Amino acid sequence: MEPANRRLIRPPYNESKSEAKSPRPNVHKEAPKRTSPPEQTNAENFYYLKQMQSKTQMTIVLKDGEVLNGVIEWYDKDCLKVNRDGEPNLLVFKSNIKYMYKD
Repeated sequence: MEPANRRLIRPPYNESKSEAKSPRPNVHKEAPKRTSPPEQTNAENFYYLKQMQSKTQMTIVLKDGEVLNGVIEWYDKDCLKVNRDGEPNLLVFKSNIKYMYKD
């Protein structure tokens, strides 16, 4: 009896090379790196603009307990200008504000 003619079947060289470079399916893949959240969301700016345009009466409570009532005229990165009826207008630093709400 003669031995059977056996041929070795293997993928072409280029295919096996690309498979060797790709990670194995059972190996944990690295999670894609997340980008850090934006430093500024503009939510604060939107809130101030809305209150300024509608001239909403605001109550601002400072860290020392003092309560201010008035309308926000303008704002910047560090402070608010509050217009008050019958009293002088104030420039209030945001760092001194404990909280604020609509009157």
